[in-house]
Amino acid sequence: MITLSLPSPSQPLLPPSSKTLNPSRQNIIPSSDSRKTPNFEPLKNSLIRQLDVGHLRHAISTLDLMTQQKAPPDLTTYSILLKSCIRFRNFQLGKLVHRKLIQSRLELDSVVLNTLISLYSKCGDVDSARSIFEGMGNKRDLVSWSAMVSCFANNSMELQAICTFLDMLELGFYPNEYCFTAVIRASSNAKYSWIGEIIYGSVLKTGYFEADVCVGCELIDMFAKSSGDLGSAYKVFEKMPERNLVTWTLMITRFAQLGCARDAINLFLDMELSGYAPDRFTYSSVLSTCTELGLLALGKQLHSRVIRFGLALDVCVGCSLVNMYAKCTVDGLVNDSRKTFDQMPAHNVMSWTAIITAYVQSGECDKEAIELFCRMISGQIQPNQFSFSSVLKTCGNLSDPYIGEQVYGYAVKLSLIVWGILLLACMLRAEEWKMLEKLLNAIVDGYAKNMKCEENFLLFNEITDTGIGINAFTFASLLSGAASIGAMGKGEQIHGRLLKEGFESNQCICNALISMYSRCGNIESAFQVFDQMEDRNVISWTSMITGFAKHGFAARALEMFHKMLETGTKPNEITFVAVLSACSHVGMIFEGRKHFNSMYEVHGIVPRMEHYACMVDLLGRSGLLVEAMELINSMPFMADALVWRTLLGACRVHGNTELGKHAAEMILEQEPDDPAAYILLSNLHASAGQWRDVAKIRKSVKEQNLIKEAGYSWIEVENTVHRFHVGDTSHPQAWEIYQELDQLAAKI
Repeated sequence: MITLSLPSPSQPLLPPSSKTLNPSRQNIIPSSDSRKTPNFEPLKNSLIRQLDVGHLRHAISTLDLMTQQKAPPDLTTYSILLKSCIRFRNFQLGKLVHRKLIQSRLELDSVVLNTLISLYSKCGDVDSARSIFEGMGNKRDLVSWSAMVSCFANNSMELQAICTFLDMLELGFYPNEYCFTAVIRASSNAKYSWIGEIIYGSVLKTGYFEADVCVGCELIDMFAKSSGDLGSAYKVFEKMPERNLVTWTLMITRFAQLGCARDAINLFLDMELSGYAPDRFTYSSVLSTCTELGLLALGKQLHSRVIRFGLALDVCVGCSLVNMYAKCTVDGLVNDSRKTFDQMPAHNVMSWTAIITAYVQSGECDKEAIELFCRMISGQIQPNQFSFSSVLKTCGNLSDPYIGEQVYGYAVKLSLIVWGILLLACMLRAEEWKMLEKLLNAIVDGYAKNMKCEENFLLFNEITDTGIGINAFTFASLLSGAASIGAMGKGEQIHGRLLKEGFESNQCICNALISMYSRCGNIESAFQVFDQMEDRNVISWTSMITGFAKHGFAARALEMFHKMLETGTKPNEITFVAVLSACSHVGMIFEGRKHFNSMYEVHGIVPRMEHYACMVDLLGRSGLLVEAMELINSMPFMADALVWRTLLGACRVHGNTELGKHAAEMILEQEPDDPAAYILLSNLHASAGQWRDVAKIRKSVKEQNLIKEAGYSWIEVENTVHRFHVGDTSHPQAWEIYQELDQLAAKI
């Protein structure tokens, strides 16, 4: 049982000065030295001007320039830059600024640390925000606590938000309006509504209810969302000494959403009598209310007003109008809806879905709905689950399975978990039940291809609970998803499940198991599955050859290839990629050349780009750079960036600067924005001690704002996949991990 002990003075409380003053900045390293540098103020002013116009990347370049010119940025500069990244919602750049701040070795004050909490909170990285907060120690002030409560509340961690609020009270901090707003938001659900009511009492006693309109809005939302108690919500609304347009619109919207449409209309009229001019959100909500009540006459009056005030061009208002005319027209025609839609200057997925739904609901315009859907996707607007729900209903009305399958195929291509489609499909006729099974199985495959392993397994469990049949194709997709993130534990669970379902002898499943085990590092389990197969095809053999090659067992890979040929199985292009890779990994030049030449001469397979890349890699690893270059020149087609990148990597290993420079030029000719080529070339010059060339290349990279994609790895521990990025500190055990790494590095 959680008990609350909240302060209850009669006036708004100010936090005690000992708890809220910012810590002294006397220990900031370059606080005085940097200001003595003549370049400091001009560069800082230039950075601020760039931020004012939203040029964040230019500002970061200026930040780097300040460091290069020995005018290192101070904490104020970093703080301004971080706040700009938050304001423009460019969280990736905000994280980059944080890394640069760490590298600066400045002692961070509470202002910067609070800004960092806000940054990670708004981008959903709760672990990083909590790590910063916990590391602040005695630098925590009221802003820090409020930011952390807000972080938890905004990221659906209501209990943590409430507990953090209580911890703050126990330490003697007095909540302000921002803290109250956050903890009330955390209490806006049925589970914690009783806590919200206690906090409501405290808000009244402390005076923040009268002092801040945002607190009142959150209280209205709390009563409406937690229990649908519109009576209490309206009492809060009436007691508010100050109301603004947001407050009125919120109350109108909550009335409309919770079945009190007439109250919403009456409140809208009261708002206008009070002298407030409705905005697009107000009109959108009231128009939806007119639709629910069938008040077409009032809706038309509002339509004329939004035209007069220039709001008819807004997408939200336009969608509400389209929906109103579709549902309120007595004869079921959609002419007015279509006219409104056509007058909109720009469309998004909401407006397209609204007009498609209007045609579907009319009952006689299914073909027109299909045509609109085709126009929508041809205009580069990606449908959402509601779009697909409407158009699939149209397909059912037309009884045209061909169109339905095309729409379903497009949904699978987009890898959407379309719950609207699933609900609609559940209402299909009995003879269409197989279509539902096919759809669900395909969605599982879509998740697997997009490496959404956790979502995939959640959906898989949901499907099995419904009693819908799981086919071999779905199991293969799940195994592919587990392999893509190295989750062998989950792969083993699927293996056990498919054995129970009787799929152990299915060729497609066995091939997926071989791939999963080999990609997860268990090559012997992969071979055991392969060895027990009764019926093998070229995919089975190729998967096993690839597994041996990637694990460095070149001899076993080639032995497997020869056995494959002995069985009469014809190899394909992918088989030869695996064979040539095996030869490359251990430097088997003679074997590699022999198999490369046999591709066309013996098997009639024309070598493709990836086969030439393997041969360049083979020759390059062995130091035969001239021969690798001759092979590239003899190719029947122009070498792509992959081939040149392979040669460049070999040039770096063997120190051939001239040839490496040529390879880099060829890469940049095809992919001028590829940072990897610059980095490889820079490393090549560095290994040769050519530091002037290194500096020139790095300068070019900075001038072009090229950023190398961060590498990452992952590991599965106790059925949980842990991902690690370069320089990552977001993992909850990051401190322990880095300590262990330091100890290992010391031993090495």
